[in-house]
Amino acid sequence: MSEAHDGIPGADGATVAQARFASALTFDRLPPEVVERAKTCVLDTLGCCLFGSTQPSVRKLTAMVAGEDSGGSAVLMGTVRQASASMAALVNATAAHSFQLDEIHIQATLHPGSAALPAVLAVAQCAGRPVSGREAITALVAGYETALRTGMAARGSIFTRGYHNQGATGALAAAVAAGRLIGLDALQMQHALGIAGSQAAGLMAVQEGAMAKSFHCGRASQGGVYAAKLAALGYTGIPQVLEEAYGGFLSTIAIPAQCDGTMLTAGLGERWEILNVGYKPAPASNGSVSAMTALDTIMREHAIDAGQIERMTAHVSSNTLGHCGWEYTPDKVQGVLAAQMNLRYGLAVMALEREATAAQFAPDRLFAPETMAFLPRIHVEHEPKYDGHGGIYRVGCRLQVQTRDGRLHETEVLFRKGSNEDPMSAAELRHKFLGLASPVLGEGRARALADAVDRLETIDDLGALSLLLAAT
Repeated sequence: MSEAHDGIPGADGATVAQARFASALTFDRLPPEVVERAKTCVLDTLGCCLFGSTQPSVRKLTAMVAGEDSGGSAVLMGTVRQASASMAALVNATAAHSFQLDEIHIQATLHPGSAALPAVLAVAQCAGRPVSGREAITALVAGYETALRTGMAARGSIFTRGYHNQGATGALAAAVAAGRLIGLDALQMQHALGIAGSQAAGLMAVQEGAMAKSFHCGRASQGGVYAAKLAALGYTGIPQVLEEAYGGFLSTIAIPAQCDGTMLTAGLGERWEILNVGYKPAPASNGSVSAMTALDTIMREHAIDAGQIERMTAHVSSNTLGHCGWEYTPDKVQGVLAAQMNLRYGLAVMALEREATAAQFAPDRLFAPETMAFLPRIHVEHEPKYDGHGGIYRVGCRLQVQTRDGRLHETEVLFRKGSNEDPMSAAELRHKFLGLASPVLGEGRARALADAVDRLETIDDLGALSLLLAAT
């Protein structure tokens, strides 16, 4: 076998091990802190789904799905429409990832809830039987644990290759979550992984603004639903999809030499990676959020306004440099997503407007004259010390700000606000959810939905919660 077809060191038997774990997982095996984190992930993701349903790109997709009239009883969140489980997963997962506000596991480079939760809810709503909150939580955790470990095993190299983790490992999260809810046995779950893994896709060139970035997440969730349902019928996939040396998941879309196959099963069932999921306070890339936090700190502590800034330099990881450090020019910017993904734009609006909310990323603000005039003052450079270390510092930023009077200020932000290292409080997360959901559902129904999620493990039938997700 040639070097190009070498296997992934430490990965032997990983697909079987993950399938056995996911199919056997029960709610009673979940520690209380895992249950609480899962509910927080549900709340955060539902807010993103509802707000995302208002975005022009998602409305286009919803119109297409409505035109196909797939039938079914799964809610297209934030609308009055219903669809089949697969079509609802497609629309709702696309909505969840459409405004860059969804939770993320930094080391896995994945927003797991955006792919997994829409699949779980869509399958539950079309199950033809009552599905409990305990079942949904168990299914969600199973999907998270499988996909997050796969992303961690790739050690950032899926992104390095130019693939979008959301369309790749996201499909695994959805397949396992949907499969656990359906009740796949270990062999069926193994094939669900094999079917989903063979659908892995998503090209990162979309980071410059194409609507298709969030569509990667939708297709991953939809593909996961298909994979689970097909596996239940005896349809087969790649048996050792994760570790296969030729044409396997990691050997093809990651860089084998950079992978650590032991991460696929390390601590499975004992160490819960869902606890390392963090949340986003602003609708921007994670590297941009860290840089904006650093700038906000310097401007507040030293009473600096934008007019006093001569130059600023953000020192960032190679991941952040490639992901969002590119020049912000009209020829590269296709839409809102480009601004959200761009570190320079984020720093400019933080300097000029002192905040980064949805308003700063509105379509009519992308080329505001004052923003474009400020951009030449912003520079981005590679900081090698943020690379490696298992990816824990990949969104870190050391920011230097030089003022017109010759002063030089510097600060470092190693972890993004909303991460485990700098967490958002329960009150902040609820406030974020209500801000996203209330304009769509109304404040009363949004609060009722938040309360229902807070007691999710006590709900015997998710039908009542599902009704709250539809627009009136």
